[in-house]
Amino acid sequence: MTDMTRDELQAAVLNGYVDQDKYNAATEFSPQLLSNIEQETVWEHLRFELNNCSSFTFAVAFITTDMLTPLKVVLADLKRHGVYGKILTSNYLYFNQPQVFAELLKLTNVEVKIARQDGFHVKGYLFEHAQQNYQSVIIGSSNLTRAALLHNYEWNMRFTSYAAGAITAQLAAELERAWAQAVPLTKQWLNEYTRDFAKKAPLLGTNEWQLHEKRADYTVQAEAEVVPNKMQRAALQNLQKLRQNGEKNGLVISATGTGKTYLGAFDVKQAKPQRFLFIAHREQILQKARLSFRKVLGGPASDYGILSGQHAEKTAKYLFATIQTLAKQEKLQQFSTTEFDYILIDEAHRAGAASYRRILAYFKPSFFLGMTATPERTDDFNIYQLFGYNIAYEIRLQDALHERMLTPFHYVGLQDYEYQGKLLDDKAPLRHLASEQRVAYVLQQLAYYGYSGSKVHGLIFCSRQKEAYELAELITAKGHPAVALTDESIKVREQTVALLEAGEIEYIVTVNIFNEGIDIPCLNQIVMLRNTQSSIVFIQQLGRGLRKFAHKEYVTIIDFIGNYKNNYLIPLALTGDRSRSKDNARAELSLQPTIGISTINFTEVARQQIYASLQTVKLDSLLEMRQDYNELKYKLGRVPLLKDFEEYGSMDPIVFANNNLLPNYYHFLLKMKEPFKLTSYQDKVLYFMTKELLNGMRSHELLLLQSLLRQQEITGEKFKQLLVANGCYVNTAVLTSIDAILSLTFFHIKAGKEFKSDKYGGQPLVVHVEDKYKLASQLVAALADPEFKKLFNDVLETGLSKTRKFDQKDLFTLYQKYTRKDVCRLLNWKKDVSAPMYGYRVGTDACPIFITYTKDPSGKRKGENYQNEFLNTAVIRWFTRSPRHLYSDEVRKLLQVDNEGKPVVKIHLFVKKSDAEGKDFYYLGECEIIKNSATEKMILGKNGRQKAIVALQLRLKTPVQYRYYTLLTAENKK
Repeated sequence: MTDMTRDELQAAVLNGYVDQDKYNAATEFSPQLLSNIEQETVWEHLRFELNNCSSFTFAVAFITTDMLTPLKVVLADLKRHGVYGKILTSNYLYFNQPQVFAELLKLTNVEVKIARQDGFHVKGYLFEHAQQNYQSVIIGSSNLTRAALLHNYEWNMRFTSYAAGAITAQLAAELERAWAQAVPLTKQWLNEYTRDFAKKAPLLGTNEWQLHEKRADYTVQAEAEVVPNKMQRAALQNLQKLRQNGEKNGLVISATGTGKTYLGAFDVKQAKPQRFLFIAHREQILQKARLSFRKVLGGPASDYGILSGQHAEKTAKYLFATIQTLAKQEKLQQFSTTEFDYILIDEAHRAGAASYRRILAYFKPSFFLGMTATPERTDDFNIYQLFGYNIAYEIRLQDALHERMLTPFHYVGLQDYEYQGKLLDDKAPLRHLASEQRVAYVLQQLAYYGYSGSKVHGLIFCSRQKEAYELAELITAKGHPAVALTDESIKVREQTVALLEAGEIEYIVTVNIFNEGIDIPCLNQIVMLRNTQSSIVFIQQLGRGLRKFAHKEYVTIIDFIGNYKNNYLIPLALTGDRSRSKDNARAELSLQPTIGISTINFTEVARQQIYASLQTVKLDSLLEMRQDYNELKYKLGRVPLLKDFEEYGSMDPIVFANNNLLPNYYHFLLKMKEPFKLTSYQDKVLYFMTKELLNGMRSHELLLLQSLLRQQEITGEKFKQLLVANGCYVNTAVLTSIDAILSLTFFHIKAGKEFKSDKYGGQPLVVHVEDKYKLASQLVAALADPEFKKLFNDVLETGLSKTRKFDQKDLFTLYQKYTRKDVCRLLNWKKDVSAPMYGYRVGTDACPIFITYTKDPSGKRKGENYQNEFLNTAVIRWFTRSPRHLYSDEVRKLLQVDNEGKPVVKIHLFVKKSDAEGKDFYYLGECEIIKNSATEKMILGKNGRQKAIVALQLRLKTPVQYRYYTLLTAENKK
């Protein structure tokens, strides 16, 4: 054990059990209570420990298959790095299903045993760190179940101990004794347990135990209990308000499986139409919709009729019609234009087709309702306009999962098959896609990651029709009955689905025909054997398995990721992130977040493929921005402003500020051919507002400008009161800084042949004289233009909206991102000195340090001993620039302390993972130099000569949270 580790462990004990304020310690060494709160789950901590240990032992009484799926992804990567472990579990109360033990047998780098102790009810996780000679332990209330690790309110203590520590020795001895007495998990043991389980489990009340453990995970309502759920109740209220306000149209945007059909029935019940028409594109949908409506509305069967190629029950009170039949002129004219006073269009995103438009133009109902899961289309048709821009309710996939309206999923992104040492790519020939070797690899992975239930009901999406037929043939030949469906008739499709539901086949292999409009609730495994071309299609296909179904606890989504250029779409689609930020995409990919009790999991190779894809794509290209703009314009029915992007989340307004080709939003509107016209001065002022204030990092300037828009002037005292009322810190330094920003003197730094401030109009925006603030006369004149004032105020409102992310009572907010220029401003420095700052700058009372953690992604680093490095979550080793000595002025200044022993200069640490992540750094907080850690070293310079530098160890006042520590360092760990 190194002295460093020993010191950290001792500090952790003192921090956890003596005085947390006096003793600072790294997160991974400190005692900590884990309880699935504040966005940190017990699973997240388990995964972190697994990824950083040399071996592990789990001792848990109860295990469920739903948590084994994400665990398997981690274990598969650990095996590649030679990390092995043990699991000690039990047959106590027959809680563990036989399938659990069958899945445990699949783990090739884990030895599993069954405890012999009566009443084995332990929940503990032990992780060895052999190189550092310590162990970390999580022990408490959490079994290895999804509810316990992701959702339930649990109490688990996490602590760290020397290998020679008393508590560790006691725990290790107890584990060794229990392990020695336990019996190995074998196929023979499993066969015996399966027989006993069938006989004894019902007698011991196992079902009650299991229901207690899993109740939070899934609920399937009995068919007789058809009542509105939370989403439906809110939507029904909004639909009623629309009609009360005289609106004749409404649109409901709701993720697949959230009960849109029942919502329609509930609304028809409250609207009480004389006649009702339901329109869909498939008779199969009509049949199921008719049943759902009758459950809600009641009445005789004769009230419910179908109009299709096979049926002509056109006189029914509640008519369910296919678009293909109804749109025929001879059929349409059999009805009067006012025949129906309520019309509902299912899959309303299809309504741009000529057949739908013909019907919409013909009928004149009292109310038109459209329902869709995916209103975003690529055909430039404005579905929002069609329904009067009246969005009655909107719930997307991620919201529905959080609300437990859908079956949770476990997404597994893993590398596709390698042909001759190379991953399949976009140009892979059919002989590689449908080869016996690939099919064998795919089936191996499908068996390893499994599914919920006793039998697989799978849907496989592939790239080409011929591939679908060849894959189905090969999969069947290997003992897994499969049928390919591409352009077969509706009848054949329905027959094939029936075979899948009955368990007579295991898989349907298709391309795109099942993206939407199909309902197969029993699906428990979705397999993606194709390149992701569209976020919309990705979500449609993933959503096929999310409908709730009796005894289906989760659905396994297995995505085979090759060397595809569109891989970057995967994390964006899964998380619903539409910020157009590569940083966000990388963060989600690295952190692998949970959505409610659904998990997202990528193997290392799959992550690398997505990272590579992100490197080559430009998410904020003008083409992408135009698409988002048009979509929002369609949605609103007018020219969107920045605050609209902020409110509706279609794209983060900061994208406009960060785009180097766009000075401000006005220039984007010009590219969109919108009729705006500003003067050169107005353009420059808007440029300043967009680039400097829109981010909302400090609300002070925004509040002052907003106040001066409403009144001619404000006194210094009133302004201070305004700041305090809005939760902002106030002191002389920040007031002076505000003057420098709004007078533009902060930007008086030469950039080429001009001052930076000239780009912003060159003239102060605010005049501060005799303790009164006023808008400059030139700005007042400019604001007389209503177009400019609208855009100016839009930046103010959007910026103030964004201030909610930042702590306005302090200079910086932990884990928010800042550029060097942002830091200069927020430190209240007089000038923007970001250009020559590089790694750090020692100011009068503050020193910001900027660290790019991975400087050379290729791994071919020069001067390896000159790399800044986290030693743990609380300590980072940092090097000054060269040449520097212990007696250098800036080093002495950093080491200087006042009479109370406190540092004179506050050190603020900012870190980003690599240069690929742009100019922004995560703020990790204040640091102090560890006493006596400063040492002078010699390094080899670029010219081959030795240069002096100073190495220091910095201790963070607040240790880095696991998620951010993982984000910044994980890829460097192994």
